Amino acid sequence: MRACVDIGGTKVAVSLSASSDAPLIGRRSEPTAKTGDNDAVAVQIIRMIDEVCAEQGVDPATIDRVGVSSTGPFELRDGKVELATPNICGGIAGPSRGLPNTWMTAIIEAPLAERFGSVRVENDAVAALEAERHWGALKGIDDCAYVTWSTGVGVGLCVGGRALRGKNGNAGHAGHSFVVDDDSHALCGCGNVGDVEGLIAGNSIARRFDQDAAELFTAAAAGEPKALETVDALCRVMGRMLYNLVITLDLQCISLGGSVFWHHRDFVLPRLQAQIDGKLVPLTRGVRLVPAGLGDKVGDYAALALLD
Repeated sequence: MRACVDIGGTKVAVSLSASSDAPLIGRRSEPTAKTGDNDAVAVQIIRMIDEVCAEQGVDPATIDRVGVSSTGPFELRDGKVELATPNICGGIAGPSRGLPNTWMTAIIEAPLAERFGSVRVENDAVAALEAERHWGALKGIDDCAYVTWSTGVGVGLCVGGRALRGKNGNAGHAGHSFVVDDDSHALCGCGNVGDVEGLIAGNSIARRFDQDAAELFTAAAAGEPKALETVDALCRVMGRMLYNLVITLDLQCISLGGSVFWHHRDFVLPRLQAQIDGKLVPLTRGVRLVPAGLGDKVGDYAALALLD
């Protein structure tokens, strides 16, 4: 049996599967651990795998492979992945970020490998990219990206049929690219002020506008003028980031997921596409933005794609 783990800034989800072609079973989800020692997330995952196994009548000893799709960035310590994740590790940006810990990293791979043996950890957007290329909206496309607009903003990139990873598996962190010089309300968990994630991520929207992202987008879709102005500005930031990806890597298609995008996709997608269409036409002609083919299950299947 295989265990599939999806780590986000808001939640951790665990499922089991007998193979890459078998369905996911026994999905369990709970808020991401953010208190205690910096191995708390790993301890949480091990407990959740044991609980899912008990529910499904599976002997935990049969779990010999674990795929972990996780929000990043990553640091390597003794060759093992630790999370230097702004939405989990409170020590990165400091107390003003409001997270209940002082972690600089969260230990992940070492405890899981000690318990289960074979463990593969990848950035969640890279893993989602692989899932979308295997089962979803990016099948058969060699120059593409997956972008999640959720608690954070994540990107997985593929050029010439090859997923880009970088020296520590951190390629694609375009959510931490700067788009404004200064905005005192746009502190990102990474410590940057005024990067994409600090401006438009789900947790940033709540801090900047004192309004839940879902409420804001719902009001905009209903035509409330101030909400519509705000959402158009958010889509302009995201759309420009997408445009920058397209022209930098000469992409053909980008699939999008994540809770902020997914729950408002019909309203948001045309606004994002408008930031690409007609600009530097030799590079943007025919470029499509599409909803993730795996829908709101893309995070679950991302971890499974790592074990193919």
